[in-house]
Amino acid sequence: MTHKNIDGLFNELKNENQIFLSYLRAKFPVFHNSNLFSRDFQYGLKSFLEKKGIILNDPILIKLAKELSGFYETQGIFLRTSNQGWKLNYPEFVTTKPGDPFSF
Repeated sequence: MTHKNIDGLFNELKNENQIFLSYLRAKFPVFHNSNLFSRDFQYGLKSFLEKKGIILNDPILIKLAKELSGFYETQGIFLRTSNQGWKLNYPEFVTTKPGDPFSF
């Protein structure tokens, strides 16, 4: 994949951030104020792209994940907690019931 294609993919992901974050939420236990680790983010991004028929090798995937997570940090969606992860600041993903979201 060329550098121009990666930039185009990055711009596409920026424009689809609601769709991508909803996909992550369905794949991982992600909600407002939850921790999100960089490896989970990479795997989620890889899975999302594969669903769209886009296969990336690991070095390109890691580069794209860093760019996208950096964008989310500038938007205030990701708040860095360590070198390995963030806290998700996305009020749209607030859980309605406190505690375990799977208990009924």
